[in-house]
Amino acid sequence: MSNLSPSIELSVIIPAYNEALRLLPTLERLDAHLAAQAPRYEILVVDDGSTDETRAVVLSAMATMASVSLVRQWPNRGKGAAVRRGMLAARGEVRVMFDADGSMPPEELPRLLAPVVAGRAEVAIGSRYAAGAKTDVKQPVYRVLWSRLCNKVIQRSLVPSVLDTQCGFKAFTAAAARNLFASATIDGWAFDLEILALARRRGFTIEEVGVEWKDDGRSRVNPLSDMWKVIREALAIRRNLKRGVYGAASPCGA
Repeated sequence: MSNLSPSIELSVIIPAYNEALRLLPTLERLDAHLAAQAPRYEILVVDDGSTDETRAVVLSAMATMASVSLVRQWPNRGKGAAVRRGMLAARGEVRVMFDADGSMPPEELPRLLAPVVAGRAEVAIGSRYAAGAKTDVKQPVYRVLWSRLCNKVIQRSLVPSVLDTQCGFKAFTAAAARNLFASATIDGWAFDLEILALARRRGFTIEEVGVEWKDDGRSRVNPLSDMWKVIREALAIRRNLKRGVYGAASPCGA
């Protein structure tokens, strides 16, 4: 990240909804990793209307980790809305979405950021299926099927050739983040599809990066209800693109 030189080099956005039990270890590990790398960074936790002690956990972390800050969103609106809020509030020249469950080791950040830092891409996608990817455990069958449905069927008409649209580990240049998230409308699970479809439509360069990924058995994904939500949202994205809701295809950074 030495090629970057703004006041904040890196922003990491963590959407959190009722993550009191899983969030602190993720913050501690992430902050320790970034501090050792010595970039100028910030960690923004977006509390998406949590009803547990998520806010208290973040406030406690802020007392010992100067990089951590809290963005509150009320009431609960969904992961897409939380990531959007964080991306637009961030100050970093590069902005990364990072899941609260710690399923993505912070040590994978250099690999994800490499295409952006090198100037090859404005959007980098952490992928569980691209070359070099690896997982530490065998996922439950229902999660494999759910993921494959999202990544092999739904997104074909939106972001063809992208192997993994749903991995919660993506990096954006500041210009790309502002451009894409300012136009986004999807609050739920399919927000990734919308952002990547807009990136393709607007000519941003996307690179997929195989990364290590750890399955968290406490995942809140519901294979039936969430699948249908993603399908409905994907269809809404297609309608929006056809109706020009997002405006005409615009040049990068416009």
